[in-house]
Amino acid sequence: MQQNVTHILDTPIEYIKGIGPAKGDAIRNDLQIFTLGDLLFTFPFRYVDRTKFHLIKDITIDNDLIQLKGTLLSLEKVKGKNNRARLNGVLKDGSGFIDLVWFQSVQWVEKALEVGKEYIVFGKPTVFSGKKNIAHPEMELVSEVEVQLNKTFEPVYSTTEKLDAKGFDNKARRKILRTIISGLNAQIIAENIPEEMRTKLKLISRLEAIQSIHFPTSENEKELAILRIKFEEIFYFQLRMLMSKVYRKVKYKAIGFEKIGDVFHQLYKSLPYELTNAQKRVIKEIRVDLAKVQQMNRLLQGDVGSGKTVVALLVMAIAIDNGLQACLMAPTEILAQQHYKGISELTVNLPIRVALLTGSIKGKARAEILAALEAGEIHIIIGTHALIEDTVVFKTLGLAVIDEQHRFGVAQRAGLWKKNKEFAPHVLVMTATPIPRTLAMTLYGDLDVSVIDELPPGRKEIKTLHQYESARPRVLEFMHKEIALGRQIYIVYPLIEESEKLDLKNLQDGYENLLQYFPQPHFQISVVHGRMKAADKDFEMARFVKGITQIMVATTVIEVGVNVPNASVMIIENTERFGLSQLHQLRGRVGRGAEQSYCILMTGNKLSKDGRERIKTMVDTNNGFIIAEADLRLRGPGDVQGTQQSGLLDFKLINVSTDRAIVETARHFAQQLLEDDLQLEKPQNLPVRNHLVTLRKKYKDWGRIS
Repeated sequence: MQQNVTHILDTPIEYIKGIGPAKGDAIRNDLQIFTLGDLLFTFPFRYVDRTKFHLIKDITIDNDLIQLKGTLLSLEKVKGKNNRARLNGVLKDGSGFIDLVWFQSVQWVEKALEVGKEYIVFGKPTVFSGKKNIAHPEMELVSEVEVQLNKTFEPVYSTTEKLDAKGFDNKARRKILRTIISGLNAQIIAENIPEEMRTKLKLISRLEAIQSIHFPTSENEKELAILRIKFEEIFYFQLRMLMSKVYRKVKYKAIGFEKIGDVFHQLYKSLPYELTNAQKRVIKEIRVDLAKVQQMNRLLQGDVGSGKTVVALLVMAIAIDNGLQACLMAPTEILAQQHYKGISELTVNLPIRVALLTGSIKGKARAEILAALEAGEIHIIIGTHALIEDTVVFKTLGLAVIDEQHRFGVAQRAGLWKKNKEFAPHVLVMTATPIPRTLAMTLYGDLDVSVIDELPPGRKEIKTLHQYESARPRVLEFMHKEIALGRQIYIVYPLIEESEKLDLKNLQDGYENLLQYFPQPHFQISVVHGRMKAADKDFEMARFVKGITQIMVATTVIEVGVNVPNASVMIIENTERFGLSQLHQLRGRVGRGAEQSYCILMTGNKLSKDGRERIKTMVDTNNGFIIAEADLRLRGPGDVQGTQQSGLLDFKLINVSTDRAIVETARHFAQQLLEDDLQLEKPQNLPVRNHLVTLRKKYKDWGRIS
């Protein structure tokens, strides 16, 4: 039976009755629906209430789509302008009359309708010359309407003009889905949540959920179907994550770091500042993991400037105390150089050899580094993805630190684990993107999470101001004052793929405009954007870092990691076009020195409600976690920085920002299930096991995040 069942859901879309090859091609291309199963599991985005009938006398122009029942009194073809015919009709119910009008397919509609018959009429009412009318209503004979039609919430699906023209509009799709759904049974839509769990959570069956999500007969039925599908989506996601976590602990054996020795203690004592309580707490959490022979996989999140790098360095010192090497992998060359500079300064008087390896280090210098690394003479190596090349051989890599990990692909990160044959290095992943707890639990469910949630003392809070274009002269005057005090300024423009040419033009125009107010040779301006050659970009960045240029005009390429303590002003152009987390990351480029820093948000006069709320949030708080929560609420999880490219949050219904209770409940039940039956061998868990096998085929890389 299973073979046959699988076959039904895997039926190619063109073989479904009523579709055929031409429509099938269009559906595949426009909607990414390939099989009968895909069609069933593509849900409506809204519903129209077909359970109620309006009376004509109660219609107002505020009504959205409405449903009437009445007799068609007349039909008349009328010649309009340009000799184009339209069709006028009049419908009557017990309370009054309403005009019906068709401008297209006039002959076809005229043939299809019969005067004197009773119809169910569906459409949007408008008022023309003081009279109520409905243009292009849907018309169905009362005598032919299936009993349940006018008792359901009618589903509305995403479609395209091309599909409508090919005869696969919403009406046709509903008809096809009705036929499919009437033939479904519990073998075809196999239950995949254990009976006991369903009973505890009061979840309807999977079959009922599919029937009701497409054609609910009440609001309650619709909500129960949505709840069931949301739970299933996130439950299986969490299950895969947790299994991946367990699997890694079993598969990847690490070396337990048994001692905390001289290198750690000397480094700790030599730090030029006291660690915050949050940093101390996080180091303790990491130390517990490092002592185990299971591979550590921990995410360290902390706002810009919260001191993640120092934590990473202290943890690397523990690896050195245990006779092992450590590496730190950064997403860009400039960020790797920055880490190298900072770590070299902190370890200058210690018995630690630190090296830098990037793509631009070549020839003899590179060969020397590689030889010293293989001999175990280099304790800490910092680099870009050059570190995962086959030519890079460690004597014994004990700890891999990955900075801004969402910038690396799965294969790149896994490349570091394979550097030792006998054991895997412990892994610490760092991100300056604050991630709300629910999202972290979802996205990084296979990692343990540590959070640095306080900034070092003495940091001055960045002052954030919102200015409209009319305030530009005041902003230019302020820039002159700051430069006169010896400070540097960033000006950031958006660069969005859809409007890339226009954005680059805006940046260029902005730069040329600045030259009038900051003329050479008194002032120097750097320009940096992602379309430049890497060498040119690095050259311009370096000029700014060295203080040769006072102003840097850039796109968001400067977002992560650039550390210029002397830069005290961040001006963001077209602020309304940035997401909140991105704005917060950009703001974090200033405020790194002892001086008061400023972030100026420039916008046009017209702002959307969301745009206003984003800007208000930025002005009101510097707390990255509050900002991340607001960003998640406003934009949804798919846009939260770093998750878009992962393809992980491709959920159909669940929204991890608004459905927190479901996310947390699903995680709790997934954990319980695995604690009780890790291999899913108990009879009651076989449906879960079978469904996981199906998912694994569909998403080959599902859940492999770190």
